Amino acid sequence: QVQLVESGGGLVQPGGSLRLSCAASGFTFSVYRMSWYRQGPGKERELVARIIGPDITNYADSVKGRFTISRDNARNTVYLQMNSLKPEDTAVYYCNAAMGRYDYWGQGTQVTVSS
Repeated sequence: QVQLVESGGGLVQPGGSLRLSCAASGFTFSVYRMSWYRQGPGKERELVARIIGPDITNYADSVKGRFTISRDNARNTVYLQMNSLKPEDTAVYYCNAAMGRYDYWGQGTQVTVSS
């Protein structure tokens, strides 16, 4: 069955870095658009970054220049490198795979940015 398993979240100080991973299985990873979303406390879920194909990427304005999304089709994994983290980046981060009517979500991983 389809699985998206996120990892790499945790507690980090402001200015620090984290790398999130999302391991996918159960579908043809390479043809799917892969995205990271996040949902902060009391906020709606929002798109953070998206990768279409090997190197077409989109980012939310709030993370441009700080976050980088990448994918390894050989490992069926998508990554989110997060640098210069701010307290407002605190959220549960979700991995998403989408293609046409197919739309899959991971369980989420908590990222907390606090001193």
